[in-house]
Parts: sequence; structure tokens; C-alpha cells
Amino acid sequence: MRQTILRHSALHGRETDYLLYLPPGYNQGRDEKPLLLFLHGAGQRGSDPSMLSAHGPPKLVEEGRDFPFILASPQCPAGGNWVTRDLKEFLDFLCEEYRVDRSRLYLTGLSMGGFATWNLASEYPDMFAAIIPICGGGDFIRPLLLPEAKREALKTLPVRTFHGDNDQVVPVGESLRMVEIFRRAGNTQVELTVYPGVEHDSWTQTYAAADLFAWLLEHRR
Repeated sequence: MRQTILRHSALHGRETDYLLYLPPGYNQGRDEKPLLLFLHGAGQRGSDPSMLSAHGPPKLVEEGRDFPFILASPQCPAGGNWVTRDLKEFLDFLCEEYRVDRSRLYLTGLSMGGFATWNLASEYPDMFAAIIPICGGGDFIRPLLLPEAKREALKTLPVRTFHGDNDQVVPVGESLRMVEIFRRAGNTQVELTVYPGVEHDSWTQTYAAADLFAWLLEHRR
């Protein structure tokens, strides 16, 4: 594997395995690097982090793609769900453990991870430079209850979200609802792409897009 399997034990007493990819030259330099946090869907829950390379950025890395950012992909336990406070703690750990440019934290996830992406960004919009939730949804109340400073951060958070209009697992209305909530909260930087005729797998073509990661890296917080 081109990614390292590691374990973090500080998530409220729970051990969490994750895949880590470091960009070329990371160990030879001292400069800080952008960080992308990838959150998988329900099908990759369990205790075998190698499963995480089935989809998304970890799959692209295993296929030979190099990225100029650190890629961290935690694994949710079998039968569990993503917990926002745990993900925030994991991000804090990554920023302490590795040379991370905190102005360039990026977030993406698919399906169950798409829900977590919306929720984590809704609660901590000031942490992220840009996010890409795919075929997910979220807690639509959370963005409307933010304190003033975080509401201002939410307004300037770039979002690209993607969904298939024939998704029978997570209806496209979930993404439409979150886009509307973010816009009601004052965010004018939300861009929704709906794929006609596409079912639940809207992530393969999204992550294959030539400009997707370049778009992420354009943004700083």
C-alpha cells in the first residue's frame, strides 16, 4: 500500500484506525502542508483500514496518484456512525502530529461520510478552507444556531456538493435541503451538481474530475 495504517487512541477513549498518505518530499522538508480529511461511507465501517482504499481519494492514491497534501482517512467502527466531536478531536490531533497548514484544511466524504462532512462543517466552519460533501445530508438546524463568529465563517466557506438524481439510498433532496440551509445562513459559495440518471454512486465521477482537487487547493481560511 502507498498509505500507512496507523492508530489514534485519544478519541474519548476509543481507538481509531486511519490511513495516512504523506505527499512526495514531506519527510525531506520542514514546510507545512495542506490536509484533506476523507470520511468514508457505511460500507467501509469495521476494523480493516485497507477497506478504505475502495473509494475516493484513498483509492486514487493506491492507483498511483500523487497529491500535494496530507490525506487522512479514519475508519468508523462496525455498526457505528461518525461523531462530530470525535472528528474534531481527530483533526486537532493531526494538526499537532504532522506539519499541517491550518489555513488549508479541507474536508470531503461520501454517503454516511457526506452527512458527516455537512455536520462537521456546520459546527466548525471556521476550521475549513473548503468542503466537498457527496450524496449526503445533515442536521439542518445546526447552521442556524451558530454563534456570530462562526456564522460569519460559514458565509465564506466554499462548498461543492454532488448527488445523483436517481439515488435510492440517500435521496437528492438531502443535498438540496442542505444547500438551501447554507444559503439561508448567508453562504453564497455553495455549488450543487446533480448528475442526471445517476444512482447512489455519485462519488466515482466526482473524484475523477480533473479540476476537483485543484479547486480545493485554491482556497485558504
